[in-house]
Amino acid sequence: MSSSLQIQVGLRIKDLREAEGVSQETFALRIGMDRSYLASIETGRRNLTLQNLAKIAQGFGMTLSQFLEGIE
Repeated sequence: MSSSLQIQVGLRIKDLREAEGVSQETFALRIGMDRSYLASIETGRRNLTLQNLAKIAQGFGMTLSQFLEGIE
């Protein structure tokens, strides 16, 4: 079962990725993550570790605090 926080984080990743015009496959390769794992994060089906969240934020050239800005 997905929590609201998981869904918000997943949508944030998807929005940032799409704003860059990057596919899931390309972004997953950029950060060293499997595309299907990234897809499950974007849909809120995965509960991320802090390490993976940091890896994603770095993939967007952001700090964790910048990435989490606006997520409640």
